[in-house]
Amino acid sequence: MRRRAGRPVAVGWRVGAVLSVVLSLALLVSLCGSRSGTRGAIADASLGWGMTHTQYSAADGDPSTVDTAVRALSAQSLPQNQHIMGWGADNPEPSPGHYDFASLDERIDLIRRTGGTPVITLCCAPDWMKGGSPGRTDWSRRALETAPSPDHYDDFAALAAKVAERYPDVRHYIVWNELKGFFDDSRKRWDHVGYTDLYNRVHRALKKVDEKILVGGPYLDMDSFAPAHRRYASSLSGPWGSVDRRVLEAFEYWNVHKVGADFVVVDGSSSSRGGRALPDEFRATDKFTAVGRWLRQRTSLPLWWAEYYVEPGAEDGRLRHWTARHRLAVEAAAMMAIAAGGAETAFFWNPQRRDGRCAACLWPSAEPGRDTPETPPIMDLIRRFGVTFPPGTAHRPARVTGADASAVRTLASDTTVLVVNTLDRTVEVTVDGRSVTLDGYQVRWLDNRT
Repeated sequence: MRRRAGRPVAVGWRVGAVLSVVLSLALLVSLCGSRSGTRGAIADASLGWGMTHTQYSAADGDPSTVDTAVRALSAQSLPQNQHIMGWGADNPEPSPGHYDFASLDERIDLIRRTGGTPVITLCCAPDWMKGGSPGRTDWSRRALETAPSPDHYDDFAALAAKVAERYPDVRHYIVWNELKGFFDDSRKRWDHVGYTDLYNRVHRALKKVDEKILVGGPYLDMDSFAPAHRRYASSLSGPWGSVDRRVLEAFEYWNVHKVGADFVVVDGSSSSRGGRALPDEFRATDKFTAVGRWLRQRTSLPLWWAEYYVEPGAEDGRLRHWTARHRLAVEAAAMMAIAAGGAETAFFWNPQRRDGRCAACLWPSAEPGRDTPETPPIMDLIRRFGVTFPPGTAHRPARVTGADASAVRTLASDTTVLVVNTLDRTVEVTVDGRSVTLDGYQVRWLDNRT
């Protein structure tokens, strides 16, 4: 999607290098005995709510203050996703048979050190697998997002196996990212045949390393158009628009021709193409529910959202006027919609910057002297949502009555009700029989046991 960094940077200062190495090795020994150890019991294919590491990670910044960021990740175990190349990781195989896993090692060790469940996305591919020269890496976005050529599919599968052998405690692998480089310009559709071929080769290679490894795809961007669009419209539609039928065709092909999968992965934005959130930013999140239910009708595999976005496009000036409370309310509504669609695993794409100045950062700035909250609101939301609605939790909308009932969104478990006011004013409603007053755009957690 459009919100990605291109060239990776070094993962950061070697903060407390000796201590970090000791801790990482100790944890690795406890997890798997050694790098050549076995993986143990079959992992769960549903992981709950977590985040994806991007260009700047929790270890980036001034060594004297990164502990604050590491503590933010360590406070609660979260699934944490990392790509093998790009988004903070260097080229893992600059030339055939010559590997450089230093930056990826640091990212995986960070996940271990903070108690997370590591997930690896097998993207992107070294230059020599896509027409470039061995030993050279072009970090432009266009080059990074080029798919390996068909004659190098086996080479990419071999690299995936090498990654799996190196990190025996990593049980979950996503194959590629949004079909990058697989769009067929001559046919104006996705090359789902080519992607499925690559996927199948990677799947076989990973299962050969260890049959207990869990593999998923196709990591499709569920792109949608405004309701007035007709050319690529599909039956998967609503007031929020229509999902591009070419994306659905790609999923249908992969779903039929894959050699196997342990979970299904998609991503997407609540906004339609062009950046419009229809009918508004809250009701647009209903798209996540609709997509999830469409997928649930076609597969019984666990459903993952590798990324989800709620911000209008950059050309939509409304985003400039969103307060922190407004943003948090829309994020909460999106998570509720994703859960309502049947997903039990979702990753927040971390927009972290080196200076920590972003409204949706997951940890405080690592710069000295900056007074920031220990737990930013988005991180707190992800943590609480993960604890309240872990995989396997039965949930339902609560019963809401009152004049403003339609403006209130809810998701209830046996113990808790998450309530979101979608209006920028105070509302008074009744939630499951109890009177509740909500401030404008308030996100509130109610004890459901009283």
